[in-house]
Amino acid sequence: MAERASAPPHPPGPEPRVDEPDRHESSRQLRRVAVASCAGTTIEFYDFFIYGTAAALVFPTVFFPALGDSAATVASLATLGVAFVARPVGAVVCGHFGDRFGRKNTLVATLLLMGVATVLIGLLPAAATIGVGAPIALTVLRFAQGVAVGGEWAGATLLAAEYAPPAKRGLYAIFPQLGPAIGLAMASATFLAVDVAVGPSSPAFLDYGWRIPFLCSAALLAVGLYVRLSVAETPAFRKLLAEREARGEAVPATVPLRALMRAQWREVLLGGGLLTVLFALFYVATAYMTAYGTSDAGPDLSKATVLGLGIVASAALAITTVAAGILSDRYGRRRTILVGYALTVPGVVLLFAWVTGLSGVAFGAALAGMLGLYGIAYGPVGAYLPELFAIEYRYSGAGIAYNLGGILGGAIAPLVAAALAAAHGPMAVGVLLAGLALLSLLSTAALRPATAVAREQLS
Repeated sequence: MAERASAPPHPPGPEPRVDEPDRHESSRQLRRVAVASCAGTTIEFYDFFIYGTAAALVFPTVFFPALGDSAATVASLATLGVAFVARPVGAVVCGHFGDRFGRKNTLVATLLLMGVATVLIGLLPAAATIGVGAPIALTVLRFAQGVAVGGEWAGATLLAAEYAPPAKRGLYAIFPQLGPAIGLAMASATFLAVDVAVGPSSPAFLDYGWRIPFLCSAALLAVGLYVRLSVAETPAFRKLLAEREARGEAVPATVPLRALMRAQWREVLLGGGLLTVLFALFYVATAYMTAYGTSDAGPDLSKATVLGLGIVASAALAITTVAAGILSDRYGRRRTILVGYALTVPGVVLLFAWVTGLSGVAFGAALAGMLGLYGIAYGPVGAYLPELFAIEYRYSGAGIAYNLGGILGGAIAPLVAAALAAAHGPMAVGVLLAGLALLSLLSTAALRPATAVAREQLS
């Protein structure tokens, strides 16, 4: 049976009259929601990604100097994984409050937590100053970042999806999905500017230069809070509260997670499988490839070159994310995601066969290709996951599924990739990603298309 891409059409007949002021106000609110959802995820992921860049380029020397070069790099990249353990915690906690008390207030809290944690990392003394307390504090703050991002994505996508007209939900849901692309470009550009200003290998870069991108987060946080506070709670959630109150039920509901796991545990697990290769592609590209590109085992490019190529690759990600999100309104979310994964399985193998050439051109093409493939499936996900879950526990369901994929794909894959490349060469990393893409393809195929009831609850 053909998949339906949007809610059922209205019965034939004249469209209900809409007053011009109401239409104007609705359009203005939609624009505000689009900006708020995009700005919030951009800031959250900028903060998240500058950590990944610093973990590859700086943290082994600053926070793990006693371990030696190889062990320090492994320890530094392992702190990336701490955030992925924290992300499901953030999804559960923020999902609970987001389903009970609303999307807006929860999103304000996630933004504050991320901004404060990021600024504190920028102020953290090095291990040479406070000893073992430095890596411990770094790990704690990274955990806080993970909690914040774990609660951010689902809320931001719900903010867009629950406001969007049914026929344009894929379009509006791409705005929070652009956060990773813009955040990556901003993170790479900020580090590149610092690198050029103070010198790539100068003591100033290791002393204070790397801290500048983290401290800049304070200004971004102020802007993000202003934008996010200007948006009202979503119509779908306000409608849910009104219906509960009219029926005399508890407002808000008590334990959304219990209802979710009783009714839709299958969608949670398969949703995690769907997202596994997306996390793997992104964090192999942004963490492992950054380290590989500047290493003797790789093309041995300068930090400035690798960061510049990261900006170009983020443009490829943005283009495919936008195109796939728009196409999902016409051809269906699930079908578009399946096409993306069908291309990814052979695509990553070919890209890593190319990157073994050890040239800057091959490295840049592989980086852009990985993120371009990522965007094809990632674009529709912002609309697809909310359509899978009932409104009573939608924040919890979308957030937990999203972050389950992050554990396997985001926490483990970059570490395994480094070990595989050391033992068998970069081609082994392509084979790993192809296997994860096959897992995600099968998980997506096993998921049922979004139900008409769930889509209608978003309207």
